[in-house]
Amino acid sequence: MSSNKFFTLEKAVLLGEYNSKVLSQFPEFKSLSRHAQFQLIDEALHNKEKHLWKQWADINNQLNFSKKPYLAEGLKNVQNQIDELHGDMERLLLEYSK
Repeated sequence: MSSNKFFTLEKAVLLGEYNSKVLSQFPEFKSLSRHAQFQLIDEALHNKEKHLWKQWADINNQLNFSKKPYLAEGLKNVQNQIDELHGDMERLLLEYSK
């Protein structure tokens, strides 16, 4: 990932990448204090949540939603991702509070 000249740590956080294993591929992430690393991770978590809620709204606001039952599966999938993200938020908060 860090070999891609167009993908920076800032861009990864903006896009909601919060996995510390992925972020640690960027040398600048590894050079940060644990507190600063968590601040970036926390920002990425909130960015990811915003992206998922936007995706949920985009699906939910489709014209004739009630006539397209297959869209309900999409909503369910996005909701599952949101639920998983909330679990990750709690886990990471505990992990970085040590």
